[in-house]
Amino acid sequence: MLPCGVFNRNPQQDMAIVRTKTQWLLLVLAVVFLAIVVIWLSPEWQTWLITAGIYVVAVMGLHITTGLCGQFAMGHAAFMAVGAYGTAVLTGNYGWSPWLTLPLSGLMAGLIGMMFGIPALRIKGLYLVMATIAAQFVIMFVIKQPQSWGQGVGLHVAQLSAGDSVFTKVQFWWVTLAIVLVAVFYAKNIQRTSPGRKMVAVRDNDLAAEVMGINLFRTKLLAFFLGCFFAGISGWLMAHHLRYLHPDIFSFNLSLILLGMVIIGGMGSTSGAVLGVIFMQILDKLTARYLSPAVMEWMPSGTSSSVGPALQLVVYGLVIVAFLLFEPRGIQHRVEKIKLYYRLRPFSY
Repeated sequence: MLPCGVFNRNPQQDMAIVRTKTQWLLLVLAVVFLAIVVIWLSPEWQTWLITAGIYVVAVMGLHITTGLCGQFAMGHAAFMAVGAYGTAVLTGNYGWSPWLTLPLSGLMAGLIGMMFGIPALRIKGLYLVMATIAAQFVIMFVIKQPQSWGQGVGLHVAQLSAGDSVFTKVQFWWVTLAIVLVAVFYAKNIQRTSPGRKMVAVRDNDLAAEVMGINLFRTKLLAFFLGCFFAGISGWLMAHHLRYLHPDIFSFNLSLILLGMVIIGGMGSTSGAVLGVIFMQILDKLTARYLSPAVMEWMPSGTSSSVGPALQLVVYGLVIVAFLLFEPRGIQHRVEKIKLYYRLRPFSY
């Protein structure tokens, strides 16, 4: 819905994502701010910002698979591992350029995702959830076999560089930001295309979609491919950010957290997925910095150090349950209501 006094005069204006000069100005200022603010941040917050960007790319894939097509995927972290280990092996064992492995990481994850997406034609609901959980454990079981890589399960990854210049954290954030912008732009646009509208129809009612002539098998496979493709790209970023890979990084807990980000942000909304990542990352930082130390002070001496990470998972679970009970449509729904109120002024009633 447009603000009062703004009218579309042609189909191109009606189809535009960014419609007004004010929105264009705010978008440019936001991108410029994100590009330069990292220069003055501490290394801790630079790492936080890069991690948030990596999760945004991964959640964009989950947004397409689950938010648009309605195919619940609970093994997303495993497809991130496919992209991460793919670039680690190609660059470390075969000497490939990391930039060349960027699209290949996405393609490998996408093709493997299609293999596990084939059962989605005949099963749905809880059974589909179980199939995606199986994908998580099957893929990670293969990755954990040392003979799969010709060395241990922990792999070192070369630092990203351009020529002889090795990227700093600031430069790596610029690469991450560029990939985030492309991922968000693509995810925002795909729901306006014919394949994206087919995914929405399948999500709403797959039987009605099939009666209307939509190929369910092709649509669901495309959703799984695109979702896992984005997961592979985020795995590529994760590999070159951490520079050391271990299967424990891509645990089932990470898959649950990524799905929680989509739920909290708002299912089916691109901007909601981004808001979900930001909210969960801020929550994680606050829990680790303030809540966990406060709880540990009240714990008996000799308590296991795993209380902190366990407390973070408890907080995640409580927050997700709270959103499902009190704001089931996510943060984006509340933001849209606030935006509509001000857009319709002075006729906000």
